[in-house]
Amino acid sequence: MESSIAHSAPASRELAPRIKRELQKRVVGQDHMIDRLLIGLLTGGHVLLEGVPGLAKTLTVSSLAECLDVSFNRIQFTPDLLPADVVGTMIYNQETGRFSVKRGPVFAHVVLADEINRAPPKVQSALLESMQEKQVTIGGQTFPMAEPFLVLATQNPIEQEGTYPLPEAQVDRFMLKLRVTYPDRQTEKEIMRRMAGRSLEALERVATGAQILTARREIAGLYMDDKITDYIVELVHTTREPAEHGLPDVEPLIEYGASPRASIFLATCARAHAFLDGRGYVLPEDVKAIGPDVLRHRILTTYEAEAEEVTADDLVARIFEAVEVP
Repeated sequence: MESSIAHSAPASRELAPRIKRELQKRVVGQDHMIDRLLIGLLTGGHVLLEGVPGLAKTLTVSSLAECLDVSFNRIQFTPDLLPADVVGTMIYNQETGRFSVKRGPVFAHVVLADEINRAPPKVQSALLESMQEKQVTIGGQTFPMAEPFLVLATQNPIEQEGTYPLPEAQVDRFMLKLRVTYPDRQTEKEIMRRMAGRSLEALERVATGAQILTARREIAGLYMDDKITDYIVELVHTTREPAEHGLPDVEPLIEYGASPRASIFLATCARAHAFLDGRGYVLPEDVKAIGPDVLRHRILTTYEAEAEEVTADDLVARIFEAVEVP
């Protein structure tokens, strides 16, 4: 098949800039969201995007998949969706008198779970096994997911009617939770200019699944000093025992701190952030840059915090200020 993908695999370092350039042909602004999606792609960590409608969340995810020479499925979550509509089911064949497996749309390299909070919990939980175990069980048979495998989900934070908030245990499966915000004036003018009566620009496939897996192995091998590791552990421990780290006023605002999964993901994302920055080693700035997106959905606030209108993002900022940088 003749395509725009180079016959010889490009160096892993060139991979992210090539994907980003393609995405920017279609997506204006939202550089933070694009960078975090690339971190998810290049580490295999699932990403949850939260923002009001119209901020190009779905467009960006589908455009990312269009840049990759991998399979892609979009699942539109609705209140009447069933678990079998996600993972698949057993189908009876009258001619043979046997049941056969019909695989659901979750069997793709990149899966967009659009408006994931519109489906009931039993449907949301149908994604759990595929996200955590990289496998799906149908009719007693277990089917591994093809690698690379990535779930990118969107949700609307402002609508409450007809929605089902994700349980904490499922939110924790997402490596990153992104807050997608409004564009500034200049960016919005550029969006209007590009979209006025035009169709979307076609994107080239600039990366294969094999190249993504090669980049993942390279990122996993990036150097991280023990001082950075200690810094990450200290940050996560502070979310659990803030008073021990000079934040007694924060203690009543946190019901549950971050789990060890947060430590693992902070280290993974810090390596990926350094990789995107063209470095072969991790700096404290990498941890600080990625910290809010890793921690905001892993810190559960108390009723007192809600009464004082203190958000998890506020608490994460306080924690990063309190913990000494190596």
